[in-house]
Amino acid sequence: MKAKRFETDFPIVCVGGSAGGLDAYIRLLRHLPSDTGAAIVIVNHLRTVDTRLHEILPNYTRMPVELITEHLLIQPNHVFIIPSQRDLHICDDEFRLKPISKPRGWPDVITVFLRSLTQYWDGTLIAVIVSGYDGDGAAALCGIKDVGGITIAQTLATATQPDMPESAIASGCIDFVLSPEEIALKIVGIAGESNTQNH
Repeated sequence: MKAKRFETDFPIVCVGGSAGGLDAYIRLLRHLPSDTGAAIVIVNHLRTVDTRLHEILPNYTRMPVELITEHLLIQPNHVFIIPSQRDLHICDDEFRLKPISKPRGWPDVITVFLRSLTQYWDGTLIAVIVSGYDGDGAAALCGIKDVGGITIAQTLATATQPDMPESAIASGCIDFVLSPEEIALKIVGIAGESNTQNH
């Protein structure tokens, strides 16, 4: 056992989405307190346009919102945004960016990041799939559950594009199907339990 120098034992929430995701991110963040003790990572899959989420979302949360750069430290009570055209991984307590592994067709950046989390993160994992085309993320949900994580899909009725949460639900590995507002409450509850156990 190597001595751990890194803090990777707080909850991390991956919120994956694409088309229509902005509405879900705003509704979620509006109802999420700034002191949950969790890191919120928004993995929005865009193929060609640069993301502007790091400019838009600070209007809806008191947490710092950062566009992820190479070696950026993962911290609780922060919102992190994946840059476009990159696969996102973690190593110890830092983000790592790699060239996108699936340059054609719909990206699978949510699946890639969730699989990285199952391998390298010690804290509670919460995977949230919201509005979007395609089924990105669905393939990694059973793996999240295998390591004791919690999986949540947005209710189809509240999603602008229900394809992505529908694929997530079809995986058979979703614990909760909730509106963005209910997802925020669920994250607060899970993070609270996790932080109590760690102290």
